Amino acid sequence: MSSPPRQRRPYAARVPIDVRREQLMDAALAVIVREGYGGVSVDAIAKEAGVTRPVVYGAFEGLGDLLTALLDRQQVRAFGRLLEAMPDDGDLSDPVALVTVGIERLVTMIREDPDTWRPILQPPDGLPDLVLKRIEADREQIRGVFSSFIAGVSESQPGPPFDADLYAHAMVAVCEHFGRLLIDDPDRFSTERMVEGATRLLTMLWR
Repeated sequence: MSSPPRQRRPYAARVPIDVRREQLMDAALAVIVREGYGGVSVDAIAKEAGVTRPVVYGAFEGLGDLLTALLDRQQVRAFGRLLEAMPDDGDLSDPVALVTVGIERLVTMIREDPDTWRPILQPPDGLPDLVLKRIEADREQIRGVFSSFIAGVSESQPGPPFDADLYAHAMVAVCEHFGRLLIDDPDRFSTERMVEGATRLLTMLWR
Protein backbone atom coordinates (compact mmCIF):
# COMPACT_ATOMS: atom_id res chain seq x y z
CA MET A 1 0.00 0.00 0.00
CA SER A 2 1.47 3.27 -1.07
CA SER A 3 1.88 6.01 1.50
CA PRO A 4 -0.20 9.17 1.13
CA PRO A 5 1.52 12.00 -0.74
CA ARG A 6 3.40 14.50 1.41
CA GLN A 7 1.69 17.79 1.90
CA ARG A 8 3.86 20.52 0.51
CA ARG A 9 4.22 23.77 2.38
CA PRO A 10 2.29 26.59 0.71
CA TYR A 11 4.47 28.44 -1.75
CA ALA A 12 5.41 31.95 -0.68
CA ALA A 13 4.50 34.17 -3.56
CA ARG A 14 7.12 36.59 -4.78
CA VAL A 15 6.54 40.04 -3.40
CA PRO A 16 8.63 43.23 -3.45
CA ILE A 17 11.44 43.05 -0.91
CA ASP A 18 10.16 46.08 1.05
CA VAL A 19 6.75 44.45 1.39
CA ARG A 20 8.34 41.17 2.44
CA ARG A 21 10.46 42.87 5.09
CA GLU A 22 7.40 44.59 6.55
CA GLN A 23 5.54 41.27 6.54
CA LEU A 24 8.36 39.54 8.41
CA MET A 25 8.72 42.35 10.93
CA ASP A 26 4.97 42.19 11.58
CA ALA A 27 5.30 38.43 12.08
CA ALA A 28 8.20 38.90 14.50
CA LEU A 29 6.21 41.46 16.46
CA ALA A 30 3.26 39.05 16.67
CA VAL A 31 5.56 36.36 18.10
CA ILE A 32 7.02 38.81 20.62
CA VAL A 33 3.57 39.91 21.79
CA ARG A 34 2.35 36.34 22.13
CA GLU A 35 5.44 34.54 23.46
CA GLY A 36 7.93 37.22 24.51
CA TYR A 37 11.42 37.64 23.15
CA GLY A 38 12.32 34.14 24.33
CA GLY A 39 10.00 32.67 21.71
CA VAL A 40 11.50 34.58 18.78
CA SER A 41 13.47 32.60 16.22
CA VAL A 42 13.79 32.46 12.46
CA ASP A 43 11.63 29.34 12.44
CA ALA A 44 8.94 30.97 14.58
CA ILE A 45 8.86 34.06 12.39
CA ALA A 46 8.75 32.02 9.19
CA LYS A 47 5.86 29.95 10.56
CA GLU A 48 3.98 33.07 11.66
CA ALA A 49 4.42 34.65 8.23
CA GLY A 50 3.61 31.43 6.36
CA VAL A 51 6.95 31.31 4.55
CA THR A 52 10.11 29.20 4.63
CA ARG A 53 13.43 29.95 6.31
CA PRO A 54 15.11 30.84 2.99
CA VAL A 55 12.49 33.55 2.46
CA VAL A 56 13.44 35.09 5.82
CA TYR A 57 17.16 34.93 4.99
CA GLY A 58 16.42 36.42 1.59
CA ALA A 59 15.05 39.56 3.28
CA PHE A 60 17.36 39.79 6.32
CA GLU A 61 20.86 38.58 7.11
CA GLY A 62 19.57 36.78 10.19
CA LEU A 63 17.50 37.09 13.34
CA GLY A 64 19.62 39.93 14.74
CA ASP A 65 19.27 41.96 11.56
CA LEU A 66 15.50 41.40 11.54
CA LEU A 67 15.06 42.41 15.18
CA THR A 68 17.25 45.48 14.66
CA ALA A 69 15.05 46.57 11.76
CA LEU A 70 11.89 45.89 13.79
CA LEU A 71 13.07 47.90 16.78
CA ASP A 72 14.16 50.74 14.53
CA ARG A 73 10.74 50.80 12.86
CA GLN A 74 8.89 50.70 16.17
CA GLN A 75 11.12 53.42 17.57
CA VAL A 76 10.23 55.75 14.70
CA ARG A 77 6.53 55.03 15.13
CA ALA A 78 6.58 55.41 18.92
CA PHE A 79 8.56 58.66 18.79
CA GLY A 80 6.11 60.10 16.29
CA ARG A 81 3.19 59.14 18.50
CA LEU A 82 4.89 60.64 21.54
CA LEU A 83 5.34 63.97 19.78
CA GLU A 84 1.64 63.89 18.88
CA ALA A 85 0.83 63.48 22.57
CA MET A 86 2.82 66.54 23.61
CA PRO A 87 0.56 69.43 24.66
CA ASP A 88 -0.09 72.14 22.09
CA ASP A 89 1.08 75.67 22.72
CA GLY A 90 -1.07 77.14 25.44
CA ASP A 91 -1.13 79.03 28.68
CA LEU A 92 2.11 78.14 30.47
CA SER A 93 0.77 79.76 33.62
CA ASP A 94 -1.29 76.56 34.05
CA PRO A 95 1.30 73.88 33.20
CA VAL A 96 -0.53 71.14 35.08
CA ALA A 97 -3.56 71.45 32.80
CA LEU A 98 -1.35 71.35 29.71
CA VAL A 99 0.66 68.34 30.82
CA THR A 100 -2.45 66.51 32.01
CA VAL A 101 -3.79 66.67 28.46
CA GLY A 102 -0.51 65.28 27.14
CA ILE A 103 -0.46 62.46 29.69
CA GLU A 104 -4.03 61.48 28.89
CA ARG A 105 -3.21 61.38 25.17
CA LEU A 106 -0.10 59.28 25.77
CA VAL A 107 -1.86 56.81 28.07
CA THR A 108 -4.64 56.41 25.51
CA MET A 109 -2.13 55.80 22.71
CA ILE A 110 -0.27 53.12 24.68
CA ARG A 111 -3.51 51.45 25.72
CA GLU A 112 -4.88 51.41 22.17
CA ASP A 113 -1.66 50.23 20.52
CA PRO A 114 0.62 48.50 23.05
CA ASP A 115 2.37 46.50 20.31
CA THR A 116 4.00 49.67 18.97
CA TRP A 117 5.46 50.47 22.39
CA ARG A 118 6.33 47.02 23.72
CA PRO A 119 9.65 46.53 21.84
CA ILE A 120 10.77 50.02 22.88
CA LEU A 121 9.75 50.03 26.53
CA GLN A 122 10.65 46.37 27.06
CA PRO A 123 13.65 45.77 24.76
CA PRO A 124 15.50 42.46 24.99
CA ASP A 125 18.97 42.04 26.42
CA GLY A 126 21.88 42.01 24.00
CA LEU A 127 20.58 44.58 21.55
CA PRO A 128 23.13 45.72 18.95
CA ASP A 129 24.94 48.94 19.83
CA LEU A 130 23.42 50.62 16.76
CA VAL A 131 19.89 50.05 18.08
CA LEU A 132 20.81 51.13 21.61
CA LYS A 133 22.35 54.33 20.27
CA ARG A 134 19.24 55.00 18.18
CA ILE A 135 16.98 54.53 21.20
CA GLU A 136 19.13 56.80 23.36
CA ALA A 137 19.31 59.47 20.62
CA ASP A 138 15.51 59.55 20.36
CA ARG A 139 15.23 59.57 24.15
CA GLU A 140 17.58 62.57 24.27
CA GLN A 141 15.47 64.36 21.67
CA ILE A 142 12.38 63.78 23.82
CA ARG A 143 14.26 65.13 26.85
CA GLY A 144 15.01 68.23 24.81
CA VAL A 145 11.32 68.75 24.08
CA PHE A 146 10.47 68.31 27.75
CA SER A 147 13.33 70.58 28.82
CA SER A 148 12.13 73.39 26.55
CA PHE A 149 8.61 73.07 27.90
CA ILE A 150 9.79 73.05 31.53
CA ALA A 151 12.01 76.08 30.91
CA GLY A 152 9.02 77.94 29.48
CA VAL A 153 6.95 77.02 32.52
CA SER A 154 9.75 78.16 34.81
CA GLU A 155 9.79 81.59 33.21
CA SER A 156 6.06 81.97 33.85
CA GLN A 157 6.29 80.96 37.52
CA PRO A 158 7.46 83.04 40.49
CA GLY A 159 10.49 81.95 42.47
CA PRO A 160 13.84 80.47 41.46
CA PRO A 161 14.08 78.83 38.03
CA PHE A 162 13.58 75.08 37.62
CA ASP A 163 16.45 72.82 36.65
CA ALA A 164 14.85 72.06 33.30
CA ASP A 165 17.45 69.49 32.23
CA LEU A 166 17.17 67.51 35.48
CA TYR A 167 13.36 67.62 35.48
CA ALA A 168 13.31 66.48 31.84
CA HIS A 169 15.37 63.40 32.72
CA ALA A 170 12.94 62.63 35.53
CA MET A 171 9.88 63.09 33.32
CA VAL A 172 11.19 60.75 30.62
CA ALA A 173 12.03 58.12 33.21
CA VAL A 174 8.58 58.38 34.77
CA CYS A 175 6.84 58.24 31.38
CA GLU A 176 8.77 55.11 30.41
CA HIS A 177 8.00 53.42 33.72
CA PHE A 178 4.31 54.32 33.52
CA GLY A 179 4.28 52.96 29.95
CA ARG A 180 5.66 49.62 31.12
CA LEU A 181 3.00 49.46 33.85
CA LEU A 182 0.28 50.03 31.25
CA ILE A 183 1.65 47.28 29.02
CA ASP A 184 2.16 44.76 31.82
CA ASP A 185 -1.05 45.34 33.77
CA PRO A 186 -3.54 47.55 31.88
CA ASP A 187 -6.50 46.49 34.04
CA ARG A 188 -4.80 47.50 37.29
CA PHE A 189 -3.51 50.82 35.97
CA SER A 190 -6.52 52.49 34.38
CA THR A 191 -6.30 55.66 32.32
CA GLU A 192 -8.06 57.60 35.07
CA ARG A 193 -5.65 56.32 37.74
CA MET A 194 -2.57 57.18 35.69
CA VAL A 195 -3.78 60.66 34.79
CA GLU A 196 -4.91 61.48 38.32
CA GLY A 197 -1.64 60.26 39.83
CA ALA A 198 0.48 62.23 37.38
CA THR A 199 -1.66 65.33 37.88
CA ARG A 200 -1.23 65.18 41.67
CA LEU A 201 2.52 64.84 41.30
CA LEU A 202 2.70 67.81 38.97
CA THR A 203 0.49 69.88 41.26
CA MET A 204 2.90 69.23 44.14
CA LEU A 205 5.81 70.18 41.92
CA TRP A 206 4.36 73.35 40.44
CA ARG A 207 2.17 74.65 43.24
